[in-house]
Amino acid sequence: MAAVGVFTWIVFGLIAGTVAGMVTGRRASGCLTRIVVGILGALVGGGLARAAGVKQVSFQSFTLVGLLIAIAGASLLLLVLEALSGRSRR
Repeated sequence: MAAVGVFTWIVFGLIAGTVAGMVTGRRASGCLTRIVVGILGALVGGGLARAAGVKQVSFQSFTLVGLLIAIAGASLLLLVLEALSGRSRR
């Protein structure tokens, strides 16, 4: 993976993780946490989208569809983590 690709994934993950935290109401503390949640959310969302038959899913370039799928995947990931942790939302 080229250096530009890594930088793109980091920025992509930061944006997706931050927006997912806003959507779910669960604020991740720190940039690294947001980046990891965003990148893992992109992988989860991309896998689910491909399983559902969405053909235009590709994270090789920065696209709006990819960003929306990453945000959805990161939101799902945060909700699952919250359910597993057993904490109640206030």
